[in-house]
Amino acid sequence: MESWNSALSHLECGRCGTWHEADEPQNLCECGTPLLARYDLTAVQVSTSDIASRPANLWRYRELLPVRDPANVVTLGEGMTPILPLHTYGARIGVPNLLVKDEGALPTGSFKARGAAVGVSRARELGIERITMPTNGNAGAAWATYAARADMGSLIVLPKDAPPITRMECTMAGARLYIVDGLIGDAGRLAAQAVGDGWFNTATLKEPYRIEGKKTMGLEIVEQLGWRVPDVIVYPTGGGVGLIGIRKALDELVTLGWLTGRLPRLVAVQASGCAPIVRAFEQGTDTAAPWEDAATVAFGINVASAIGDFLILSAIRDTGGTAIAVDDEAILAEQATCAATEGMLMCPEGAATLAAVSQLRRSNWLDGSEEVVVLNTGTNLKYPHTARYEEPPLLAKDATLPL
Repeated sequence: MESWNSALSHLECGRCGTWHEADEPQNLCECGTPLLARYDLTAVQVSTSDIASRPANLWRYRELLPVRDPANVVTLGEGMTPILPLHTYGARIGVPNLLVKDEGALPTGSFKARGAAVGVSRARELGIERITMPTNGNAGAAWATYAARADMGSLIVLPKDAPPITRMECTMAGARLYIVDGLIGDAGRLAAQAVGDGWFNTATLKEPYRIEGKKTMGLEIVEQLGWRVPDVIVYPTGGGVGLIGIRKALDELVTLGWLTGRLPRLVAVQASGCAPIVRAFEQGTDTAAPWEDAATVAFGINVASAIGDFLILSAIRDTGGTAIAVDDEAILAEQATCAATEGMLMCPEGAATLAAVSQLRRSNWLDGSEEVVVLNTGTNLKYPHTARYEEPPLLAKDATLPL
């Protein structure tokens, strides 16, 4: 049996660089900043061909993941989601080399399964028995599900407008579920109250290992394209863990020598009703002020204030990328168009990336020759109330079809 050798070395503050011990539970640095897992990449003794020979799940990248003992892995078969061409739709908007990585195929129906799988596995390894988190829906469903798989307790707080199916998922997974009459920030304040009662805080970027699961999106994109990168990666951005993770994956691959040349331009997409990162990018600031009265049909990116704002902005600027806001009307229109032309029904957050690509092409930020990968972060089956479609006519049993 092939050995299991995580190269995890330590944790490092994303802002001040302070070193932290990896093998004990950690939340934020003393300066209030997220911690990032660091690896001794010189100790990685495998090749890309070794990776390719392993099962098609995210644990194929185990040297670059933080779980030291495979006995602690909590899995539901997550990872290696497909990258599909959108030739017809792409040609229609002037970007014929448009690809989508479809995360809706993951357990619990969203990319949150990646962060939950690695985060819960590492929590189990560190002896954590109960976790708590605020969530806009999909993260709570994933973490509650993986916590149940690990025989771990979970306490989840959801905003009242979270997709109803995510309430069901949390409840069915045995979570202690609370609903708050407010937004994700209000849920966060409530969930934090449980920390003093023995629940470990797994809120976005307040523990260091969710990002390690999310970075496997970047690892997979590179491997699936033949150990190369596309010209542009477009990501729907709320808390921004996935975008930060993709950038982290690219940096680690460059250090390993598995990836050479330029990095892809990273694009953060937000809704015009909640666009703190876009505003900060346009103003040239390193942090993003909270967005007032946040609201969007793409509920997963309805995050008024992101603790990792400076990491998101750095990832965009360092790669020559951009940040763009799109209207809810455009999100729903592009969602419907893509579904009709490609058979790809994206979730609202994924559809926001389509609206962004279309807008970037019209503004000539994209010239149409680029290979562009967009992220569809989940299945739209969790958002039936948002899809734009006409109800079909109800026919009598003895009716003749009106052909």
